[in-house]
Amino acid sequence: MTITMPTAAVEGIQLIVTPFRPDAVIGTVGLPALLQLVPSPKTEEDKRALKYASGSLRRHAEVRALVQRMLKSTQKGRNVTSYAAYIAAAVNGEYGSGWSTPPITLWLDGRPGAISDELVPGSGIRTITVLPASPVVAIDGETQVAAWHELFDDPERFGISYEKLSAIRIPFELYFGLSVEDARQIFYDRNVEGVPVAKNLAMSMDQRDIGTRLAHRVAEMVKVEHDGKIIPFAKLVQARKRQLTKTDPEVVTLSALRLLVVTALYGRSGLGQSSATVHEGDLPNGISVEQVKRELAPLLSQVITRLYPHFAARDAVSAPAVLAGLGVVAHQATSWAAGGARLNADDLLELLEPVRWEREARYWDGVAASANASGTLNFGGGAKDSGGRVADALLHPDTEYGRKIRGW
Repeated sequence: MTITMPTAAVEGIQLIVTPFRPDAVIGTVGLPALLQLVPSPKTEEDKRALKYASGSLRRHAEVRALVQRMLKSTQKGRNVTSYAAYIAAAVNGEYGSGWSTPPITLWLDGRPGAISDELVPGSGIRTITVLPASPVVAIDGETQVAAWHELFDDPERFGISYEKLSAIRIPFELYFGLSVEDARQIFYDRNVEGVPVAKNLAMSMDQRDIGTRLAHRVAEMVKVEHDGKIIPFAKLVQARKRQLTKTDPEVVTLSALRLLVVTALYGRSGLGQSSATVHEGDLPNGISVEQVKRELAPLLSQVITRLYPHFAARDAVSAPAVLAGLGVVAHQATSWAAGGARLNADDLLELLEPVRWEREARYWDGVAASANASGTLNFGGGAKDSGGRVADALLHPDTEYGRKIRGW
């Protein structure tokens, strides 16, 4: 006589999900469960660790290698620790509600062990069960997965607790039943088909960046007459795009205005820091955020007020390279300027007074722009290429470029 084995429920990690196509669902998962589903990419790239790892982990590493790039020795890998620090600070409440991590895109190599009926009729909400040792790979958001692993492996290093981490839920989308080729295609589409945001534009949206905050502050301080009304200059600053078109009502971009701030803050070295986030710890030695606000904001406000007619006319002053050079000159009027001729606000405005800001080749060709055969100027060189020449021309009227931009 034999004994019939009981019918058992499928065992594994159970996820509550909503389908958005027959082979894909969305949902949220607790952090410990996510880290069970998706092993650490760093561990899977450690040959010594893999040598002694379980068979399921080695198989997962093999599947991952089919659809993902390496973390080791890449910018992606170098970002993991800083990403973990960002997440820890956010979870600890340092950023309030102003933070986010994108949903992680997962691929299950195979099919779920079980899919339930709808939990609420008509809602589409179900549970799916992922069997133990079924390879689940992050085909988008893997740096975030690696950062979560780093946090959970050593929370004290990042000033956070297991209790806080264990309470977190992570949004995800999960594809299943797809071939390796389809999973690779999703990886490609997510990383190539989308248009990446230019770093300078993204930086101009960063409200924790001191450069961005100060640019907003300066723009609000300046009051100008526009269409017969007195308005804040901020209303004429384009914050959504990196470049202006002829039909835009704005007169300068926020990213260009931020260039003015950063170079005024750091001087010539700011030309190489235009796309780097400025945190409080990055300020010049002994200089506080309050001092920067108190000293630099009024100075730049004076400059913009004096030059506003040229901004309104879309003259050369609105070009990023010219604003970068102008910021280098304004730096010499700050109390923390380390070298070069010291200026006060009056000296600065006096230097700028005779400059011919019109967008004409006879003034700006070879300094901040290049002219074609018909004399049309292209200011596309950028701050790093042309900002230094503009600064030298503004600071030294008796040089070749100094005389050129003044029409002498």
